[in-house]
Amino acid sequence: MSDMAMDARKQRILEAIVALYASDGEPVGSGLLANYFDMALSSATLRNEMAALTKLGLLEQPHTSAGRVPSAQGYRYYLDHLIDAPGSIQLPEEDREHIDDLFAGMDVEPEKLAPAAARSLADLTECAAAVTTPQAPDLCIAHFEVVQVGRYSAAVLAVTSAGGVRTRVARVDTGLTRDDAANLAQLLNRGLTFVAPQDLSPMLTASMVLAAGERLAPVVLAAQALVTTGPQACLQGAQYLAKMPDVRENLGTLLEIFSDNEAATELLRPDGGKITATLGSDLDPAMPGACIVSKRYLAGGGLTGSVALIGSTRMEYRRLLPILDYFSVKLGQSMAGQGQ
Repeated sequence: MSDMAMDARKQRILEAIVALYASDGEPVGSGLLANYFDMALSSATLRNEMAALTKLGLLEQPHTSAGRVPSAQGYRYYLDHLIDAPGSIQLPEEDREHIDDLFAGMDVEPEKLAPAAARSLADLTECAAAVTTPQAPDLCIAHFEVVQVGRYSAAVLAVTSAGGVRTRVARVDTGLTRDDAANLAQLLNRGLTFVAPQDLSPMLTASMVLAAGERLAPVVLAAQALVTTGPQACLQGAQYLAKMPDVRENLGTLLEIFSDNEAATELLRPDGGKITATLGSDLDPAMPGACIVSKRYLAGGGLTGSVALIGSTRMEYRRLLPILDYFSVKLGQSMAGQGQ
């Protein structure tokens, strides 16, 4: 559809219908629109423009109602134009200060910060929120420690080249001594540090297991899993989706996607540096009525992650997108340890 078919008045009317439909969930009629525009446009003019927007596929007329609602194509047009006009909507200063305060109280360890940030964003927006931990193509493990945890368990701690910490517990059925732990740490630091996930070959793993001995092999396999760990996706606020009639029926599908870390990370990945809006009707499997808006955050040192809001297509975009935008900036600063 060309922008020539969409003049400024039609754009304003589409924006108004998106806003009014977001506020009460009822199809929008010409009378309500006339009030919205303070009678600057007559009901007859508005009916004609709404008919034209319907013909363009941007509005739909549900069942026998005289009102209109935005179509998936209408939301797509609205979101593309809203996102492509950065700075057109500003975040109020009190919201900015509130987000600053939220981050001031969070643990900056990435694996703890991601779920805490997602929870804060969900409660702030009353949508579901998701955050992926920061990742870089060349991220690897710089140092291992093996700690005896009880008689039959070992905790493998791995410090990444970006300074993050990953942990995994392995069970050793025959028991583990402090000497075992020290020897294993030496072995892991000699063989698995600064190894890229794609370079971790079965032959290297087999040689490490052989060096450790069959009895301590579970610890080597736990360390191997830490080397190949990708970004973790944290979802919070699913209870808010349960309150949204047009999203509730897709909640099971969404939770299933988030049970697969790789699928969830892919779902949240934004396109470039700006906010990306993905309509549920465009997903496979489709989740009609849902929308995911995501933004990349920069955590320094080439590390990036994603932060996203998940809710109804009727979400209040003009209020929520500036919140998501600023939240991504603060999240990146906190992940980089820059604090306030």
